[in-house]
Amino acid sequence: MTATAQALLEVEHLTMRFGGLIAVGELTFTAYRSEITALIGPNGAGKTTVFNCITGFYKPTEGRIGLVHGSESLWDELDTLTAYGNRKLARADGTLFLLERMPDYLVAQDARVARTFQNIRLFSGMTVLENLLVAQHNPLMLASGYTLLGVLGLGGYARSERAAIDKARHWIERIGLADRADDPAGALPYGAQRRLEIARAMCTDPVLLCLDEPAAGLNPRESAELNALILSIRDESTTSVLLIEHDMSVVMEISDHVVVLDYGVKIADGPPEMVRNDQKVIAAYLGVADEEVAAAEAEVGL
Repeated sequence: MTATAQALLEVEHLTMRFGGLIAVGELTFTAYRSEITALIGPNGAGKTTVFNCITGFYKPTEGRIGLVHGSESLWDELDTLTAYGNRKLARADGTLFLLERMPDYLVAQDARVARTFQNIRLFSGMTVLENLLVAQHNPLMLASGYTLLGVLGLGGYARSERAAIDKARHWIERIGLADRADDPAGALPYGAQRRLEIARAMCTDPVLLCLDEPAAGLNPRESAELNALILSIRDESTTSVLLIEHDMSVVMEISDHVVVLDYGVKIADGPPEMVRNDQKVIAAYLGVADEEVAAAEAEVGL
């Protein structure tokens, strides 16, 4: 995080209970604009539960999740918005959202938070191009006026359709699949499917892209291609990235900021190098108590 970094997402005292189980407890962290924030931790640490709360799949038991489009001064209105019980506050200089009050479709559509999942969810029978056009269904329907304009290709719909195709082809080139645009998505290699899923999410013009274990199942070459794609999204667009990942080589190579969970509780929060050397983090990943870290490291050759 640089001194001038601006907060995009504020998670405050997030708690998620399932009956008597506390999956996430009192979690607070900030994700900044134009940065890659990694959320890491051992299996069962609560990472995907946090994603589900941010993207509207779960309604948190407690806590607040704020997101800002536009001026950072909108954060000054956070308490006011909370007190009034509204979902968002719109001003001339931007909009402040409370994501915990929004269903998943509004988090995606209005707050512009896009997500990929651990298991690839492409339309395998559709072509690569069609998958990216499907992601732009909502603006195309709006341009059609929900009438026969879309069927006939008249008026503003024709312009919107051309723009959607241009955007899709742009992302097809970005992920290196220009020669396979008309192939079924299900026929692509696994790594290419991962990149296509990210490209599909980017076709919605998100301000925040949430990636749930995008490197899972990839070989080293595919992981390197994925890293390059995620870094290019950070550097060449206005989209910030929130990442869940078990592959520490990916996390440490591309992340600007790392938040570590263990049993739903935050145990570290900071730059990758600081987190890498944190004794609590090492203990959590090795599955030992803090005072046993040195012995465990020596045993496994760290």
